[in-house]
Amino acid sequence: MLKKSCAIVVSTVALAAQTMDRSKPPETPPIPSYKLPPVYETRLPNGLGVLLVEDGRFPLVTARLNMQAGSKFDPRDLPGLAEGVAAVLTEGTQTRTARQISEETDALGGSLGASAGEDSMTISGGALAENLARLMVLISDVARNATFPKEEVDLYKQNRLQSLMADRSQPGFLADEKMAEVVYGSSPYAHIAPTPEAIQKLDSQTLAGFRDKHLAPNNGTLILIGKLPARAEVLKLIAGQFGSWARKPVAAQPKVDLPAPKRQIVLVDRAGSVQADIHVGRLAPTALTPEYFPLTVATTALGGGTNSRMFKNIREKEGFAYDAHSSYDAHRDAADFEAVTQVRNEVIEPAMKAVLAEMEGMAGAPMPAGELSNVKNFISGIFLLGLETETGLANELTSMKARGLPNDYLETYTAKVRAVEAEQVQAAAKKYIAPGQSAVVVVGDASKIGEALRKLGTVTVTKAQ
Repeated sequence: MLKKSCAIVVSTVALAAQTMDRSKPPETPPIPSYKLPPVYETRLPNGLGVLLVEDGRFPLVTARLNMQAGSKFDPRDLPGLAEGVAAVLTEGTQTRTARQISEETDALGGSLGASAGEDSMTISGGALAENLARLMVLISDVARNATFPKEEVDLYKQNRLQSLMADRSQPGFLADEKMAEVVYGSSPYAHIAPTPEAIQKLDSQTLAGFRDKHLAPNNGTLILIGKLPARAEVLKLIAGQFGSWARKPVAAQPKVDLPAPKRQIVLVDRAGSVQADIHVGRLAPTALTPEYFPLTVATTALGGGTNSRMFKNIREKEGFAYDAHSSYDAHRDAADFEAVTQVRNEVIEPAMKAVLAEMEGMAGAPMPAGELSNVKNFISGIFLLGLETETGLANELTSMKARGLPNDYLETYTAKVRAVEAEQVQAAAKKYIAPGQSAVVVVGDASKIGEALRKLGTVTVTKAQ
């Protein structure tokens, strides 16, 4: 019997080998649309939005309390204020020290923290499902009652000054900083980090003032995902912790005056650099525009992975760089596109020409059908994989609320990606990727690469700070 079974297996394998065409890659099956788990959305009388998502696969709950309180609300003389508020928000309340908060969080089998992005601030938490009530107590406490103890503020300032010094020693950070300044001008999106002077100005009163101005129930949404109690029970729990939180006038969204895109070359002189960090970019449309999905496809085709045009040419074929990629970062009120690479000083001229040529190429002709199909499958597949975990779904829902996107955004995402046509990609590339109106920011040794850059046009040189 054993010999007979082995013979059947060998015959089956041999038959498969005969019928499989190994000269062609296997075809990707159609990418399905995403279907959200059961969702319930409501709002408390004080204005707090509530989004409940049932996911009973694991005995866990993931929580996000998201509020419109990001870095774009920083005062002009205090860049990094929102970041500082988020960093110290969980370090002590009227009834709990930082250590007590940490110990209680550990006892829940979970996590608790806060962070600030460009548009919003988020308190993030997670715990075993049986400890949901205790997690809600902690999130409510840090959102409403943080005291920003002086010793914790001082420790944050000390650590942030050190990390900022480390950031500013990296050419990539300097390029990101200068690109944001060039592309966004004087708008609130122009700063990506605090200054040493702004960090030194922070104190408990300043942090509390930002919290009191921006953290309010009518300015936020509470998202819970996981193995939740019965709806009536969980809503009663939320009302018990957040219902008495008084609503208040919400600060208006800051005015975002964006400069017109224009071709310019900025060289950040970093003496002694043996390579040059190249960023080419400009303003782009937000996720609420019809151009968002075509430009997403174009950006991915250009530099979105190891099968992208920039990677295969600039890295694999020419050997100019280890990394060559493009990105499309869409905020609530503005967005930017960038092509990025880092090259040796001696190849700066051909490498710059290669980057610009790849950008021109995206606009020069419609994408071939095979490439377009592969890119759309890649985008859709990565998107769906990211939604498989509670944390991934929580982050996407938080981003959706922070950027003011429609409630069907996640469920229609893959369908909208699949609907993109080659002509739409080319049109978006002509408008936003072709480098005619793009800014070029290069960080490197001006004495080594300045002459090569001047062959491309007028160069403005600034010193690395």
